[in-house]
Amino acid sequence: MIVRALLLFSALALTLSCVTARAVEPLPSWNDTSPRKTIIAFVEKVTKEGSPDFVPAPERIATFDNDGTLWVEQPMYFQALFIFDRIKALAPQHPEWESKEPFASVLKGDVNAALAGGEKALLEMAMATHADMTTAEFDDIVRNWIATARHPKTGRLYTEMVYQPMLELLAYLRASGFKTFIVSGGGIEFMRPWTERVYGIPPEQVVGSSIKTKYEVRGGRPALVRLPELNFIDDGGGKPIGIQAHIGRRPLIAVGNSDGDFEMLEWTVSGGGSRLALIVHHTDGTREFQYDRESHVGRLDKALDVAERRGWIIVDMKRDWRRIYPSEPDGK
Repeated sequence: MIVRALLLFSALALTLSCVTARAVEPLPSWNDTSPRKTIIAFVEKVTKEGSPDFVPAPERIATFDNDGTLWVEQPMYFQALFIFDRIKALAPQHPEWESKEPFASVLKGDVNAALAGGEKALLEMAMATHADMTTAEFDDIVRNWIATARHPKTGRLYTEMVYQPMLELLAYLRASGFKTFIVSGGGIEFMRPWTERVYGIPPEQVVGSSIKTKYEVRGGRPALVRLPELNFIDDGGGKPIGIQAHIGRRPLIAVGNSDGDFEMLEWTVSGGGSRLALIVHHTDGTREFQYDRESHVGRLDKALDVAERRGWIIVDMKRDWRRIYPSEPDGK
């Protein structure tokens, strides 16, 4: 009887052990394909003391692009949609916009015409809607918008259209002693109000594009005032510059999804030692959006051509992710 009880107890303990192991298994929304295996193997070797690849915790830096890497970027960057909403909200104060492009097209609902002027037109709209206010005022505007604005196709809040597998990767890296940063072409002050709540990344670990700011006293109180002048574009070759200026350490891991991330990936892996570059490839037109070389948003062409040759890991969303968004059931 005692022997039988001991055997039963052992079997129970083994079962519980297996269940616990499965429960804490990293990256549960990733299929057990090559990218997941590569990520886990890399993290284990750089965090194992005594390993020839061991990296001390202070040097474990991981940088992530935002648009198209941590959340959706189609049909256009969400900050562009924020700009359009701000134009509509501010229109009563600017009657001249009714006949002035690109503002007139936005007010008519013709987004394509509004963007026909390219980067110059978008920059003009950004300056008109993002400047001539304090940083605190802009922070409040962004917080209020992100709390209610919804995606034009899915009807979901934009913060519900983050990628569950990437949330798991961020958490896994932090649990392994990594410090995670956003390095995005998006506005730094546009992202900072919500990244900590959504990604667990505090504002001081966000690197992005910026406009100039000046210090002044308003109503007897010190304030930082946003000016309608461009300060820094954190895209392409600007990303390594932004990393050096804000972080001061070359990343061990860099994750992006477009040619705008090329230089960040290239600079990361050129640092010597064990380093990892990941590219999120949008291949799932059913659960998300399918695009790469010809896309006007998040174009992936040059980086896709060289990734395999350079050892950069391509994450195929359709093949490698069991689910896309946090609200979706496990795709297993």
